Parts: sequence; C-alpha cells; structure tokens
Amino acid sequence: YQMKYYMYHGLSWPQLSFVAEDDKGKIVGYVLAKMEEEAEDDPHGHITSLAVKRSHRRLGLAQKLMDQTAASMVETFNAKYVSLHVRKSNRAALNLYTQSLKFQISDVEPKYYADGEDAYAMKRDLVQWASQQGLAPADPDSFFKGSKEIAATA
Repeated sequence: YQMKYYMYHGLSWPQLSFVAEDDKGKIVGYVLAKMEEEAEDDPHGHITSLAVKRSHRRLGLAQKLMDQTAASMVETFNAKYVSLHVRKSNRAALNLYTQSLKFQISDVEPKYYADGEDAYAMKRDLVQWASQQGLAPADPDSFFKGSKEIAATA
C-alpha cells in the first residue's frame, strides 16, 4: 500500500489499528483496520492488513491484535461482524483465521490480487463473541437486536 492509504486509516479510524512491540520497543506486528463505509447491512469492520514478524509468530500476537481491533469495533462503532480477504494459497493465515479466530469463508473473489490469485472473503461474527467477552457495545439495543443470543435468553 502507499503511505496515504495508511494515513487514511489512521486518521479515519484511529481506534482500530494496533501494533505489537517486543521488549525493546521494536514493532513486531500490526493490524490495520477500518469500518466499511458503504455498508448496506449491519455496521461492520474490515481488516485491511495483519502482519507479525516471522521471529514472533506462533506466540498469540496475531490473535491479540485481532481481538483488540474487534473489541474496539464493537465498543466504538457497534460492529456486528468483521471481514477480511486472504489469498487462497495462504495456508498459515487460513488456519489462523478459521481455527483460532473463528472466521468463516463467505465467498471467493476471483483474481482479487494484482498477480491474479483468488481470495477468500471471510467473516467473523462479533455479536456472540462480544457477549462472551463481556464487552459493552456502542449501542447495546441495536447491537443485540435480532441476534440468537437475545432470543435464547428471552
């Protein structure tokens, strides 16, 4: 991405991007996220980019970063789910997203990447997760409206 793209995210949604640092203060990972602006359905976020330095992988940093941004999406913007795209060939990322973070494949985007590779469009439901985490959504009435969580307790 070009620098202006990072700046746009940082200025528009400063609450949604996070970095992970090592014990010397060096950045070893980050998540860049935004809210979808043309959302026809429920408010939802989108992960633009997630990266963890190879030397710091498999330590739970990606999960921490993704959970931080998801919590902020819920608490600040009432996001009901978060989406992302991942290369079909990226087995490590697919495993992280499906196994650890409970994303589900929602679609295939043909030739999504500049090199022509297809992407999986993926979604993670944040309503049940936020409830399990004890998070306070920006607007609890609309956040839980129509969710299975409320129907089960009503």
